[in-house]
Amino acid sequence: MNENVNIVFVLQGLNDSATNRQIYFAIALMSYLVTILVNLILILTVCLDKALHQPMYIFMCNLCFTGLCGASSFYLDLLQDFLADAHLITYTGCLTQMFFTHIYIFCQFTGLTVMAYDRYLAICQPLRYWALMTGKKVALLLLLTWCLSLLETAVGILLISRLSFCSHHIARIFCTNWEVVKLSCSDTTANNLYGIVVIILQTMQIMIILVSYMHLVRSAARSRTDRRKFVQTCFPHLTSLLVFSFSVLFDPFYYRYGGSSMAALQNALSAEFLVVPPIVNPIIYGMNLRQIRTRIRLWFTTVNPQRSLSK
Repeated sequence: MNENVNIVFVLQGLNDSATNRQIYFAIALMSYLVTILVNLILILTVCLDKALHQPMYIFMCNLCFTGLCGASSFYLDLLQDFLADAHLITYTGCLTQMFFTHIYIFCQFTGLTVMAYDRYLAICQPLRYWALMTGKKVALLLLLTWCLSLLETAVGILLISRLSFCSHHIARIFCTNWEVVKLSCSDTTANNLYGIVVIILQTMQIMIILVSYMHLVRSAARSRTDRRKFVQTCFPHLTSLLVFSFSVLFDPFYYRYGGSSMAALQNALSAEFLVVPPIVNPIIYGMNLRQIRTRIRLWFTTVNPQRSLSK
């Protein structure tokens, strides 16, 4: 790793943005500010209202927080690159960006799995919900989410740090595990095995979510109350899962089958999982969960009483 400290990678995905970089910078900055705004509004709404200190909302805040981490790891470097003449990133900066990106990915998958388990208990075992989902259980699930994500991320970063590189040109607008491993002239067998293990772990989590939803649908079909609860609380979660899964899987599928004729579009869409879910998730939950929507409306009414009086 000491030999790699002085390496500087060139991000070739931004080569086509030189002529309109001010426009791209403005769009990226606006997108980042909106992402910060919608996530902070939702997180603060839950934190400041004791009535919302419930497992579902706490897990939702964790999802938004990890979304902010992932978006920040992408946007901060991207905005700097738009203002620079050369699109460079140091070896340390590349590893740091991959670290936070992977933390975001793993925390999102594990967090969505935990939320599916929470909804299963709330709908399928409502009488035992508060006995099973205690404060200690919530803290333990959050700790498990972060510890598992940190372990998965740390292993991947350590495997990359042992590699030596024959090229320093990354064909993307940000550092990704696969793109950096392709530049190596070392044996990458361990990295490939790591990728397989990660895919297996994420597949297992998706299977847990699918099994929980099978029980949820079966339970919701039995009564009107359970159907209403399923629509109100499970629809946002299911939408978040589909948006995130599609965003993560889109890049490798497009890279494999989409060809290279539209390199600029491919590079832009490769960052979809860092752009779309962090901005969509809080909007979905804010619009579909009545408690969140009501608290946000009351919050803005309190902040702007003159507008409320005018009505």
